[in-house]
Amino acid sequence: MIERALVVGLGSIGARHLRLLREALPASDIRVLRRSGCDDDIAGADGCFESLEEACAFAPQAAVIANPAPFHLATASALARAGAHLLVEKPISDSTDGVADLIALCAQEGRLLQLGYNLRFLQTLQRFRDELAAGAIGVVCCVHCEVGQYLPDWRKGTDYRNGVSARRALGGGVLTELSHEIDMLRWVFGEFSWVSAWTGRLGVLDIDVEDSAMLQIGFVRGPVAQLSMDFLRRDSTRVCTAIGAAGSLRWDGIAGRVSRFDPEVGAWKDVDSQVPPNDASYRAQIAAFLGAIERRTPDHIAATGADGLAVIQLVDAARRSDAEGGCRVDVTQVAT
Repeated sequence: MIERALVVGLGSIGARHLRLLREALPASDIRVLRRSGCDDDIAGADGCFESLEEACAFAPQAAVIANPAPFHLATASALARAGAHLLVEKPISDSTDGVADLIALCAQEGRLLQLGYNLRFLQTLQRFRDELAAGAIGVVCCVHCEVGQYLPDWRKGTDYRNGVSARRALGGGVLTELSHEIDMLRWVFGEFSWVSAWTGRLGVLDIDVEDSAMLQIGFVRGPVAQLSMDFLRRDSTRVCTAIGAAGSLRWDGIAGRVSRFDPEVGAWKDVDSQVPPNDASYRAQIAAFLGAIERRTPDHIAATGADGLAVIQLVDAARRSDAEGGCRVDVTQVAT
């Protein structure tokens, strides 16, 4: 039974985690750690800390790390030593430096480490993965994936220029902020082998990070994928299409649909269609985290620390590729 829990950071994602954690643990003592100072009354919280030392003294049994990515490792390490199991928002950090140390620390201390890649909990993505594994379109030859949403529309009522996504010092940019797609590709198609990348600013947003990235990704066993990521498109898009020897399979994460193109009839047909409630995948993620703590074993669908490291290795490799003119970089050679 979780008696004490902590949420670190109270931006939009931290506030969502706090609300859902309170829903899951109505009788628990849930506190917040926030760098901008404590308010007298935070909905869903029993109290607030302004320092990491105070939060560690509280000895939470579970902690959600939702502050900016450059601060994840220091915060998570201190809380793991203080006795907390960890749910760390994506990405695990803004680079690979120190990530392996956090994973080793959690293993040494007996702490669970789960990453906030909540797309794994969408029924349609699970169906997409299962259909491909069952050979629905034969051997997959190549994959086309794109994700994009206009950054100023992400969080209504806020100035996008002040948000984490827009600022390099806070770990922003499409490679990290849209890294859900990177985790999704690895979860569905297997381990990364190499990447060739271009990143940059193509729009007129007032940000100091990349607003677009074009990645070509090779897998150890399987296809080559093309991944397009941006902060620019007004028609919000999250689509992945796998092209196989016996047809194509498409996942549309926004429409909540998996469709198969049957070459014999020359048409697309829905395999699964479900638009979940807005919080569904986050609620399932919290449930998996708390259930894993009770069982003392990782949930089979949850992203682990090793999964988080694999994503940031791909990000670091993509940055290196871009800096070297788009050359192919071996992801397995990226330092950890």
